[in-house]
Amino acid sequence: MTERSKTPPKPIPQFAVEIRDLVKTYRSSFKRETFRAVDNVSLNIAPGEVYGLIGPNGSGKSTTMKALLGLVAPTSGICKVFGCDSRKVDARSEIGFLPENPYFYKHQTAAETLKFYGKLCGIRGKELKNRVDELLELVSLNHARNRRLGGYSKGMLQRVGLAQALIQNPRLLVLDEPTAGVDPIGSREIRDLIFQLKKEGVTIFLCSHLLEQVQEVCDRVGIIFEGQMVNEGTLEKLTSIENQHELIIENADDGLLESIDELIIQHQTSGAKLISSGTPRSSLEKLFIDTANNRTRTEQK
Repeated sequence: MTERSKTPPKPIPQFAVEIRDLVKTYRSSFKRETFRAVDNVSLNIAPGEVYGLIGPNGSGKSTTMKALLGLVAPTSGICKVFGCDSRKVDARSEIGFLPENPYFYKHQTAAETLKFYGKLCGIRGKELKNRVDELLELVSLNHARNRRLGGYSKGMLQRVGLAQALIQNPRLLVLDEPTAGVDPIGSREIRDLIFQLKKEGVTIFLCSHLLEQVQEVCDRVGIIFEGQMVNEGTLEKLTSIENQHELIIENADDGLLESIDELIIQHQTSGAKLISSGTPRSSLEKLFIDTANNRTRTEQK
């Protein structure tokens, strides 16, 4: 009697998101001209990582996201979510998506809205009720759960959108301008939610034009310009200024500042100490603007 063969376990994917050599070309309906919105873009996002994609309007950010979500078919290239082709239904069940301007039925309440989306995802009964309660608590809207969305502020609507993106407990969350049009307090609340989701192991892929927010929440950043990925890396790598070094010293006196290399040792007993050492950082906003300007100059030559 032969032993029944067992199905081998699926290998754990190395990347939560894998985009390789992505090309998306659109054709004009009148002039028969082609326009390449995304030009050989490749990027990888590790599980549990927060990755920010930044670029000017029309740079290809949204098209890249739509290709990953299976909303547009790539002209060529591959998009994978946890090792699965993103165009397959199995891959989409792993993704939660918050568009830049989510649309909701204004006559519904927050609780009714989440129940609606939960049913679309196949959640029913007590499981759905518990999930709605959990998400309303997570996005701090439990107090307004029975208020119609027509009376919600922009920030509250964005938080409802974030809750609906999480309704099926996805492993990957895709956010397109998550704080667009939100006041500073609402923006901070959304950033706090991103930090909390990261702690829970959710992989987050976001694009935003608010570069300070990207710099605050993202582990790695990609800069896309005219459809091409022109720079990518960790924030530490991208914002480091080479050929410079900075020292941050606590309780330093005037003499210490005059001869820093010698006096740090001499004044250790007076309480002076080296707090940190490394390369100084520019801002992500400055890096982005410099990259765009250099790219424009290169093409004009």
